[in-house]
Amino acid sequence: MNRKAAVLVAGSWGTALAAVLADNNFDVTIWARNAAQVEEINMRHTNSKALQDAVLPDNITATTNMEQALTGSEIVLFVAPSSAMRDVAKQAAPFIAPDALCIHATKGFESGSYKRMTTVLSEELNCDPSQLVVLSGPSHAEEVVLRQPTTVVVASASQESAERAQDAFITPYFRVYTNMDVVGVEVAGAIKNIIALGAGLTDGLGFGDNAKAALLTRGLAEISRLGNAMGANPLTFAGLAGVGDLVVTCTSKLSRNYRAGLLLAEGLPLDEVLTRVGMVVEGVRTTSAAHELSKQYDVVMPISEQLFEVLFENKPPRSAVESLMGRGRTHEMEEVAGSWGLHQS
Repeated sequence: MNRKAAVLVAGSWGTALAAVLADNNFDVTIWARNAAQVEEINMRHTNSKALQDAVLPDNITATTNMEQALTGSEIVLFVAPSSAMRDVAKQAAPFIAPDALCIHATKGFESGSYKRMTTVLSEELNCDPSQLVVLSGPSHAEEVVLRQPTTVVVASASQESAERAQDAFITPYFRVYTNMDVVGVEVAGAIKNIIALGAGLTDGLGFGDNAKAALLTRGLAEISRLGNAMGANPLTFAGLAGVGDLVVTCTSKLSRNYRAGLLLAEGLPLDEVLTRVGMVVEGVRTTSAAHELSKQYDVVMPISEQLFEVLFENKPPRSAVESLMGRGRTHEMEEVAGSWGLHQS
């Protein structure tokens, strides 16, 4: 008899991860608000809104009933957008078994409070944050659902919880590493979406590989700088959740953040950009969060700051690039040392 897992909600990443769990002999129930989407998953074994015509395993079903989705589930995977995570967790809390393993795979901060997702979940589920797990890394849902080789990381303050998540997800095509640095994995997963917006923008403006390489390198410095200030392990940013996720998100047209950046380069207003992308672009909300967190932690984040001005203050994209190139002179190794928590002698 298969074990049971629940996935909340039915976006592209949640659906792809549901397929991984199903391949690992879990009976998976996806919870969604959209009745038509639920009917399609149950009747056709597709979720065309999220993943076009990819065929899902037969042991995936869907429901609009939260209690039905969660009853008996030993794995509960939250993949709600950051703006909806608290509401979804609040609805789920009464129905989650005490021994269920709660995992999230959302890359962003809560709007307004700028809290990490494990903090939001621990508050609403009334559990110790150390028992929660975050799944992150370089992974396009469109490739995972086709069973293309993918490697991710699961992080938890509890080694036991991380290993339970590792066992639940690891397959011949989906390799899973464990990590104890929850803060670093969550910060890296969130901030890289800002850099991906910038990557799309620079490509849309017609800049070349030199600009892209500089953006990724300096973007990684910003991720590391903020993460270090928030208590992360600097080595996390050299791994899958850091440079790995940054590369895949900034170099692929499968990335919705990258696509949003391309549209911004055309001079389209933000509302139209989001409409055209048609799915949640976490990098937009995260840019606002980074703007506040950089002030809270007294961290310099010039790329994030320029993108904030483009998104929310109508700064022309080309002017933002000129502002970055015209910054005062600095020493790279001093910045790297600070970002990585190192000290030069």
